[in-house]
Amino acid sequence: MMNHIDISSVLRQTLACDLYSNLVTRSTGAAVRDQIEMLLGESHDRGIVLTVIDFSQVSMIDFSCADEVVAKLLMRYASDDPPQDAYFLFRGVSGDHWDAIEAVLERHGLALAVEDSGNVQVVGVLSDDERRAWDATYRLRRAEPMEVAIAIGTSVEDAADALEALRRRRLVMCVDGQYVAVGSPRE
Repeated sequence: MMNHIDISSVLRQTLACDLYSNLVTRSTGAAVRDQIEMLLGESHDRGIVLTVIDFSQVSMIDFSCADEVVAKLLMRYASDDPPQDAYFLFRGVSGDHWDAIEAVLERHGLALAVEDSGNVQVVGVLSDDERRAWDATYRLRRAEPMEVAIAIGTSVEDAADALEALRRRRLVMCVDGQYVAVGSPRE
């Protein structure tokens, strides 16, 4: 299942103000994250959920909101006991957003998949093996560890370890025994 969450719409609903498009203050970020988690909870019984988090209509985001909306959301779902099997693709992240988001990714050792002009890349803190495994999985669309191992020139065990690390970090999904990178083109 796929969700699309327009952050500016969530922000307007949360603040009950149609004219506001800036994500500033920790309390605003926490309220927006709570709303996102409520929307995700509505799709809890539907198996794997891919959610597009769309920042296209958000003018700016400060560090405290990036920490609340991006980092805490990712950390909750990348925990050992996530509330559901949810994955995230971030869209519409501009230069006005990037400094704050990059800072919280680095501070918490997180990574996320970002879509820009139809291309998807993984950004943030990743090991070289994780980055290469994600890139190979994205190119292959659906892959088993052996295919990724061949693509990146490593052992099947190392590829499987990298893929599982990426799955725990919510960057690849395991579907019917194959791995699919978040944001991979549909077949």
